Amino acid sequence: MGKGTDKLYITHSEWASEDAYSASAGSGASKSNASIAPFKRLPFNFCAISLQPFNHPVCSPDGTIFDITNILPWLKKHGTNPVTGAPLKSNELIKLNFTKNDDGEMVDPVTYKVFTNNTHIVALKNTCNVFAYDTIERLNIKAKNWRDLVSEEDFSRKDIVTLQDPQNIESRNLSTFKYLQDGASTLTPEQQRERTDPSRNVNTTALGNGASLFKPPRKEQLPDINPDALANNRASIAKTLSSLSSSQPTTKSDPNKTTTPTDTATSNQPRALHTTGLAAASLTSTGLTPHTTADLASLSLESYLLVPRRVRTKGYCLLTLHPLSPSSPTSHQITLELHPEFAPKACWNFIQLAKKSYYDNLLFHRNIPNFMIQGGDPTGSGKGGASIWNRNFDDELEGPLSGKFDRRGMLAMANKGKNTNGSQFFLTYRPTPHLVRKHTVFGLVVLDDAASDAALRALEKVEGNEKSRPRRPVRIKEVAVLADPFERFLQDKEVRERGEREEEEVRRMGGREDERVTWTGKRVRLDGGVDGGGDGDVSGAGGVVGRYLKNDAVDGEGGGKAVMEEWEGGDGDEEERVKKKIKGGGGFGNFDGW
Repeated sequence: MGKGTDKLYITHSEWASEDAYSASAGSGASKSNASIAPFKRLPFNFCAISLQPFNHPVCSPDGTIFDITNILPWLKKHGTNPVTGAPLKSNELIKLNFTKNDDGEMVDPVTYKVFTNNTHIVALKNTCNVFAYDTIERLNIKAKNWRDLVSEEDFSRKDIVTLQDPQNIESRNLSTFKYLQDGASTLTPEQQRERTDPSRNVNTTALGNGASLFKPPRKEQLPDINPDALANNRASIAKTLSSLSSSQPTTKSDPNKTTTPTDTATSNQPRALHTTGLAAASLTSTGLTPHTTADLASLSLESYLLVPRRVRTKGYCLLTLHPLSPSSPTSHQITLELHPEFAPKACWNFIQLAKKSYYDNLLFHRNIPNFMIQGGDPTGSGKGGASIWNRNFDDELEGPLSGKFDRRGMLAMANKGKNTNGSQFFLTYRPTPHLVRKHTVFGLVVLDDAASDAALRALEKVEGNEKSRPRRPVRIKEVAVLADPFERFLQDKEVRERGEREEEEVRRMGGREDERVTWTGKRVRLDGGVDGGGDGDVSGAGGVVGRYLKNDAVDGEGGGKAVMEEWEGGDGDEEERVKKKIKGGGGFGNFDGW
């Protein structure tokens, strides 16, 4: 019962000490209680400067979360972190991508666990994605898998920024915030004017007849609002948001920008052949919103197009060279035929880089006569170059081209080994069977074009040094995309889907005019009337009979009467019908034949 002892009583000194507590504490205990400031914890989803829920979250390098619309005016005025007082610049802010579930709650994008004030939350500085630390620890740190679990981009331990640590609650203690201790105002000039304006703080509806006596202050008594300053403030906020978005790449599927990964695909959005898995996940986890339907997972447009054998249309690019020598000012041109059917990623990478003018004014850094010429490296050393995704992509060795290398003028990706494709490519001067299934072939030089064949021969004649570098510069002027197979595929797909929608609309409205016929073969007009046939005219218009009448029984008007007589039993075969009726009677029959 005593402090640190096994005594069954409390001594007077223990009872009167400053660290005593409970209702039986002595008079000295009030001193310590009075000196301790009340602990107020800021929720993780609140801005540290406005103390309100954030809409556009960003964080400082130390993990303090702000709303971009609140922190920018403070940085312009003070240039410091309002919580710690340390210097802070706007370009140091990190945009945060939170994932939300169907209920609008912030969750971990991998485990879908809902974030609370007791969750250890971290963010990755280079990808801006927010995770639970437990997910990063189990799937990245312990597994030594230093790739973002959403965007698959590489990161290091230094890129992990702690946003909330339940073991360090002092980081969210409002009593330690410097701007609150100093009593600094965090209101913008517009907010200050709203608070000091009496006309906004008086409820005139409750004044009764006295409302007519209320006179708002004259305009000259209020400070003038500068519309230019207000516009500049809004423009600076938008500029900072765009700079943060461009400097810090978003994820490929980007579940945190404005949508959530639980959003199902729309009717016009491509869908995968597998489901989202939310029905099974919500069945086994109470942390997920219940889902009772197996919706197909949505695909990004890029993921949909880069499926082998989906885009079968060939593409064409025009590679223009600078003059190979001052004596011949002509610019050679090579027409390239791209095959996205078996190498969609390589074709997409080449086309998108060409559209960005990535290959313009680049050198061919390697030229080996009777073998190949290689280029596409911005550094010119043969060791640089990045793909459109800023990372290497896998080889695509299926298809007839990569399995042969049996002709001159093949366009293939250069690499440093397996699955290390970037931006470099090469053109062959002859068949190279030793390269089969080692490089991704995604196109051909159109040798039927005399200009392309002459340009390839002129490149082969350029001499190289002992390191196979051309002795005179061979430079690409530009790579122009003549026909984009992916755009053509999307256009054809849109036309096909539009036709299907029109067909469905026509079918829903009852079909086309020539298809609106009854079961007797009569055509139904658009006004609802029926064409052809009067009383007793079974044949309808044009001598066409119904579905259940024989065609050979109709021969003009006489044929119609014959059909009616046969149907009414007027053909004199009454006895045959009677015999059939007797034969089909019940009973055991006649046993005379036994």
